[in-house]
Amino acid sequence: MKPRHDIYATVTAQLVAAIESGAGEWRMPWHHSGAPVMRPTSVAGRRYSGINRLVLWATADACGYASGIWATYQQWRAHGGQVRKGEIGTHVILWKKVERGDAAAEAGGDGDSRARFFARSFVVFNRDQVDGAEDAADKEVAPITTSVADALAFLEGLGVPVEYGLHDAYYRPDIDKVFMPERTAFDHDLDLVSTLAHEVTHASGHVNRLARETLRDYHKERSIRAREELVAELGASYLMADLGLAYTPRPDHAAYLSSWLGALRHDPKAIFNAAAQAQAAADWIHAAHKAAIAPMAIAA
Repeated sequence: MKPRHDIYATVTAQLVAAIESGAGEWRMPWHHSGAPVMRPTSVAGRRYSGINRLVLWATADACGYASGIWATYQQWRAHGGQVRKGEIGTHVILWKKVERGDAAAEAGGDGDSRARFFARSFVVFNRDQVDGAEDAADKEVAPITTSVADALAFLEGLGVPVEYGLHDAYYRPDIDKVFMPERTAFDHDLDLVSTLAHEVTHASGHVNRLARETLRDYHKERSIRAREELVAELGASYLMADLGLAYTPRPDHAAYLSSWLGALRHDPKAIFNAAAQAQAAADWIHAAHKAAIAPMAIAA
């Protein structure tokens, strides 16, 4: 069995390479078209999330895959498919919860009785690498919407105040409000939605929501600011994929590129932590949306 740190190192190396390859055009592995491939799902219908979502995006982009369906070799066989000879799989992560007694026996622990989580990697293949399994396309996940107007309503209806008319887009945690330029200031409606998704992801970290440390300490250090911006970038990207809309580059974030690469190279777990926080932000936003529309459903 490979040491656990190999999992982090392998995934981080893949993502660093993807970031570096798109740096010249400021195109990151989380920028996407909103197509089904950006909503990766197992052939059994389970949604991939967090770091796995990001890894599968990077692989699909590098290899030109169009399908969002993934499965292990044996899972494809069970669904009547055959991975083509010579195809290379992609490592994804399964977090396994074990009681501390089992973990101590495995990792030489100190007898602490609390449950711990351990990362295990396994290899999956995209539908485009497989012959057969014709029913796999049925597992594609439909987006929440592909309408810019509906996406704006989704993001503006979360209970986070949004004020238009400013010069820049930003979130102020001290008064818990998102500030945005006028809608007409954006060249494309999609840019408006993408920017709002980014700022709302920042807002998810408010002390009364997820209480994210990188938001709380945003102005203390540039490195902390860069980490919070990475969380907001990933979280907004996850949201836009769920909404079925493209997430496009923001050139003003190019200043963080060296900080992101430095953090990833220094700490192989950095991108895992950022992806987990981004997924938590996206999950909170989806939950807030459901809570917001529940009274309307009852009234109807």
